[in-house]
Amino acid sequence: MEEQSESPDNKELYALLNLSPEASDEEIRRAYRQWAQAYHPDKYQAPHMKDIATENFQRICEAYEILSDPNKRQIYDIYGMEGLTSGLELGQRLDKAEEIKAELERLKRMKEQEKMAAHFQSSGTILANMSLPHLLNGHGLFRGMAMRSEIQSRLSRRNAVTVGGNLAVNGNEGGGAATALLRHYLSDDSYLEFVASAGLRALIGVQISRNLSFHSAATMGVAMSLKDGSLNLSNLWTRQLSETSSGHIQLNLGPQSAIAVGWHKKDERRSASGEVKFATGSFETEAHYTHRFSPKSHGRIVGRVGSSSLEIEVGGGRKLSKFSTVRWLYVIGIQGISWKFELYRGGQKLTIPILLTRHLNPVFATGAFVVPASLYFLLKKLFIKPYYLRRNKQKALEEDEKTTAQVKEARAAAEKAQKLQQNVANRKRNKQLETGGLVIMRALYGNQVILNNLNSSSETSFESTSEVIDVTIPLNFLVNDSGQLKLHEGVKKSGIMGFCDPCPGKPKQLYVEYAYGSNQHKVCVGDYEELQLPQGNHRI
Repeated sequence: MEEQSESPDNKELYALLNLSPEASDEEIRRAYRQWAQAYHPDKYQAPHMKDIATENFQRICEAYEILSDPNKRQIYDIYGMEGLTSGLELGQRLDKAEEIKAELERLKRMKEQEKMAAHFQSSGTILANMSLPHLLNGHGLFRGMAMRSEIQSRLSRRNAVTVGGNLAVNGNEGGGAATALLRHYLSDDSYLEFVASAGLRALIGVQISRNLSFHSAATMGVAMSLKDGSLNLSNLWTRQLSETSSGHIQLNLGPQSAIAVGWHKKDERRSASGEVKFATGSFETEAHYTHRFSPKSHGRIVGRVGSSSLEIEVGGGRKLSKFSTVRWLYVIGIQGISWKFELYRGGQKLTIPILLTRHLNPVFATGAFVVPASLYFLLKKLFIKPYYLRRNKQKALEEDEKTTAQVKEARAAAEKAQKLQQNVANRKRNKQLETGGLVIMRALYGNQVILNNLNSSSETSFESTSEVIDVTIPLNFLVNDSGQLKLHEGVKKSGIMGFCDPCPGKPKQLYVEYAYGSNQHKVCVGDYEELQLPQGNHRI
């Protein structure tokens, strides 16, 4: 039986009370009473046992509180504990899974916004234009530079401010501008922005944005130039076309009127986007495609065709760390042949385009692409790949140590729970022995391969391993007064009281040897499979 893919919550609360995910309210109440009676701290006199009972009793009470509340249970069934900790609440209007999902996403956004309220967010770009023809003509390597920086901060729950500026230098000419933007959230679905800019583009403006539905939004604005008093009206409509794609239409009316239609699609392996823009006296079309070869590397191709542009970019990039990415692009077009280097670090971006030549010589164009690409693959094989292999090996060792510590902690918690089950389990076992009923002789839970081998062999001895845990006591504890035991389908067994996950990330099974009447039985079931004992086909 194939291991079922693990869901984020694994129905652990159902496993804790040994309930089916389809359990009725009465079954939940009955299970809670049984577990609460067995684990109530008042039953134990020894201080250490009372502490263990208190810890596990709190887990039982929390599970009952969630599963006995229809609204909380519905959220938990769909989104697990994440949905509950997000503060999601259901009302009469939220009676569909789509509505619940949309509401959860809205609350996530609110929490992210509140989290950002206590922090400043900064972003910026630096563009350093270089030119080999300029250098060869004695004019220096740099032909221009541009910088942009902005800082965002939440003033309150409904107000945010952004302050930024930019500076550009090209030869002997230069200029700059400063911009301030105040955003006021009118509601969870709309906000109003006031913007003022001084410098090259001195203007004041206002715009409003609103989510029209779960899938569409609109932004409308007006800006006035402080130099000539001209007005510019802007409209932007966006719509989610599918789970992975969206589209937009933008219209600007003013001295530089334009209309643009665009589309964007992104999934786990690739992303693509395109836009067609028509302006007064000009047009431009641009398309992007990025393919992710692995979580750390990607390839990219960009094409631009317009009234004054015709070029194509080909290249790729690699993620250096969680916050850093580097990219190299080969650019060829009517303006010449260039290399472009890009470095992303957090919210900062450094772009260095280097113009190699203005002439489209086929031999030079081929060499400008082949030489750096070959050099990269050579460096990757000799230096980059060995470095990352060593680093990944070190990370794997650190992760193994972390996992080992977590498993050790989980085993300790399971052993504590089994101590509370010991007396009841022994009493049930003795009663079943007297009546020839169901007695669990040995039960092991853990690595699927190890337990499969034990089940398929005639050997009865078992060598202890860290990837298997003995759960004989918990199963004897779960045997009911009628001499039957049932573990429910679809519930991960590591969540059962007295169990734990001894080998995270690996497929697991439950192996059981039991006596019923005068006969011996054994069975092995998958982690999410139902188990009902006794069964005649388990007889040895």
